[in-house]
Amino acid sequence: MHNPMGVTDNAPTTDIDQTQTTSPADTTEATSSGDAAAQSEDTGAPRKKRRRRRRGKKPAGEGQQTESAPSAHDEDADEPDAAPARRSGKKSQFRARKQVEVTAEDAKDLFDEKTFADLGLRNSVLKALDAMGFKYPTRIQGALIPAALAGRDVIGQAKTGSGKTAAFGLPLFHLATRQLPFQSLVLVPTRELAIQVAAELSELGQFTPIKVSAVFGGESVRTQSDRLDEGPEIIVATPGRLMDMVERRVISLENVKFAVLDEVDRMLDIGFRDDIRKILGMIKGDHRTIFVSATISPEIESLARKFMRDPEKIVSTSGSLTVSMVEQHYLSVEPWDKKQLLYHLLTHEEPELTIVFCRTKRTVDNLTEYLQRKGVDVQAIHGDLHQSKRNKVMGKLRDGHLSVVIASDLAARGLDVEGITHVINYDLPEDPEVYIHRIGRTARAGRRGVAWAFVSSEQGGLLTEIEKLANIEIPRMAYPDFKPGPVPADVRERRERDAERQQKSREGGGRMAPPPPPKADKSPEALDPSKFPGGLIPTKAPPRRLGGRVRTGRGG
Repeated sequence: MHNPMGVTDNAPTTDIDQTQTTSPADTTEATSSGDAAAQSEDTGAPRKKRRRRRRGKKPAGEGQQTESAPSAHDEDADEPDAAPARRSGKKSQFRARKQVEVTAEDAKDLFDEKTFADLGLRNSVLKALDAMGFKYPTRIQGALIPAALAGRDVIGQAKTGSGKTAAFGLPLFHLATRQLPFQSLVLVPTRELAIQVAAELSELGQFTPIKVSAVFGGESVRTQSDRLDEGPEIIVATPGRLMDMVERRVISLENVKFAVLDEVDRMLDIGFRDDIRKILGMIKGDHRTIFVSATISPEIESLARKFMRDPEKIVSTSGSLTVSMVEQHYLSVEPWDKKQLLYHLLTHEEPELTIVFCRTKRTVDNLTEYLQRKGVDVQAIHGDLHQSKRNKVMGKLRDGHLSVVIASDLAARGLDVEGITHVINYDLPEDPEVYIHRIGRTARAGRRGVAWAFVSSEQGGLLTEIEKLANIEIPRMAYPDFKPGPVPADVRERRERDAERQQKSREGGGRMAPPPPPKADKSPEALDPSKFPGGLIPTKAPPRRLGGRVRTGRGG
């Protein structure tokens, strides 16, 4: 299972160079009576099976405090609305607070010397962390957890593998109210990520009575509905399936006190914008919202202005968006040689655990079929793959029975497997940020990784854009053992036609203009009246059309 903590041992983490946080002017500790009740009920014992309750309804007799009155969100408004009333009574705003920059040495003093116990987490949560072998928080955990426990809305920016799942997950268990169904909602972009995050959260809460359930497409609604009958306190869901369950009245969002959007940048990229707005608009009353993203775009900030209340912005990066532990190279290869080069790399370099990224599902299938015919043990992962097949592939990958996966960007977003050693960009992404997400699959938890990119002669500009974003010059990897094949006939013919057009363009003075008309012959022989009808020499030029109107030339 993927490590939700982002570290491998109890030593303090030092891989993130800079932590940046916008802190409130005065932070007040806010704990509701429900939170206090949950704290007193925390026995540290493993969860027990309880009788079923009605889905989405607050159980009677629990002594829960009445929440503040809900306030409607106008989803169609051009400008952000005032957020629902909260303890502070402040309206929704995304003010630019004073940025407090923390250097690597300062961050070490602030976070590395602190343990999870120093963050004030409850005993049952600390017991799970101890059982998993973790004592010290990562940078993002050390910054986000206190803000969430203090009742703040938070926007957290962190690279992949930094422990962000535990950063938002631990506060959910610490502040959870026992036997209140659907009180925490975690939205993720893909079904694989839903399964993965739910498993990680369950491990973090193994000594609490809090239950976790995943809701995603590709599995029957009835099967997931049966699981929801147990009244899980935490739901991990993809936006599309969640909306389906809400419309069927299988899930109610009236009890939601914590809404987490994990990888919100990717959810917006793949078209969940409307679903996210509808879901956030249905959550009423007093609640906290957390956005977690690898990048913070203007669209995310706009979403925060509408649905968050004075959010605290936490940025935890390594000085640049790229992963410093990844050894990156590009290989110059033309499109018709890419399959052979990939086969050569896989069979000669023998990478241990590899993800090969392609732009389209068709390329994923074609490449997988080609490599399988060549005898390479490889499987495909993309959006059209049936859920049972996807689960089988993921199981083989995690168990070490599969070493190469060909994936599309969307499907691989939830492909979170520990120990990825190589990432191969078979198709260079058009968006440089996608490249950053791709190579973030490797070099996790302090390990080193390798990333190779196939770059054709026409993609030099795209490679430069990636280097600018990553703040690194990616060196070329010479590979003399591979001999490129001949240029295909159709490519050769097209190049010849292009060369001819360019030559004619140069000779014609720019674009391919028609040859100039012959000069008028004004010799006496040319003006012989016998050559013109009626023996008359024209004194005016013939009319010609220009822009749909008839114009008459000047007399000669």
